[in-house]
Amino acid sequence: MNRRRIVVILKGYPRLSETFIAQELLGLEQAGFELALVAMRRPTDKKRHPVHDEIRAPVFYLPEYLHEEPVRVAKGLLKSLGKPGFRTALGAFLRDLPRDISRNRFRRFGQAAVLAAEWPEGFTWLHAHFIHTPASVAHYASLITGTPWTCSAHAKDIWTSPDWELTEKLIANRWTVTCTESGHAHLSRLGGPQGDVHLSYHGLDLARFGPNDTLRSSRNGSDPADPVRILSVGRAVEKKGFDILIEALSRLPKDLQWRFDHIGDGEKLAGLKAHAERVGVADRIHWRGALDQTDVLSAYRTSDIFALACRITSDGDRDGLPNVLVEASSQGLVCVSTSISGVPELLTDGENGFMTPPEDPGALAKVLERAIRDPSLRHRLGAAAEHKVRSRFDFHTSIAQLSALFERAWKAPS
Repeated sequence: MNRRRIVVILKGYPRLSETFIAQELLGLEQAGFELALVAMRRPTDKKRHPVHDEIRAPVFYLPEYLHEEPVRVAKGLLKSLGKPGFRTALGAFLRDLPRDISRNRFRRFGQAAVLAAEWPEGFTWLHAHFIHTPASVAHYASLITGTPWTCSAHAKDIWTSPDWELTEKLIANRWTVTCTESGHAHLSRLGGPQGDVHLSYHGLDLARFGPNDTLRSSRNGSDPADPVRILSVGRAVEKKGFDILIEALSRLPKDLQWRFDHIGDGEKLAGLKAHAERVGVADRIHWRGALDQTDVLSAYRTSDIFALACRITSDGDRDGLPNVLVEASSQGLVCVSTSISGVPELLTDGENGFMTPPEDPGALAKVLERAIRDPSLRHRLGAAAEHKVRSRFDFHTSIAQLSALFERAWKAPS
């Protein structure tokens, strides 16, 4: 039996916003693992990163909505009926259903049946990226096929899932890995002694994000012809706090010369543009849309400040440690962010970046003004952040940790 052949189930693939997953998949392939990627959604992004073209694994797509492929779903259920674990999986689904009476719950069981019926030949392990819906499909498929499974938990999937569901998944799988200390503490508490939870930062491919050889500018906000360049990268969704950032920008002194570039798309983009018009800063903002990793790297290297006003939303959604902060720091670009989740695990205020409380545009404006006016401070903090990333966030470390976890699980008794 070839234990190094892993089916990886993903919510969607490829996705511009999930470079950390693509980087991990490529790293596992380079470490000798053979992967088959199973996505629950087809891609919606119009672009893709270069790393996606380097991944060799075949990609299979499950029915996104069961009613769109009824024949395929019916065949999957009929074939899964004959598998020894189908009754166990059905029992688990029926126990879950009263606690989550939704079409989503039926969809996950149907997707799991299709996955079990169409299982790639010779693959002996199942790994889920995200502990919410992909892990639900993984859990049911594992029960149907008898295939052991593991999980990578990240941010939204942890904080918007009910505790009962997290606990049951943590106990059911062989191990779970997560990428921030706060997430690790939360999952360890829920999993208790039966849950095997590990902390592993995603890290960065430092060969792809090599040192920035371009000298940082000495712009200080005094020259209208050469304004300080502020950058942010991220989907226009509530947890990124772009409305807070725009409000902070509107509170900067009128004599200060700056421009702001936003890279990314998202559901709230139109609202953010309207917000910028209302507060009088629309003429200083360039909305660049979704870009691939090559263009994003170029933007890091030519900007002066990176800003991301992360927040915790009303339903608990939040970032973990945003990969864009690690990427920007790798280029010696000073970062301004908020003190939530895993951000303090990368940035220490005044030592290698700036942090403010979330939901505080006034505090954010003061920090931005300080960073704009003091280029030497920007350079010093940015250099300290780059040193931390290059010494502690190399993705080869996370790949080695994942490889060791897989190897240990394969050697353990069932």
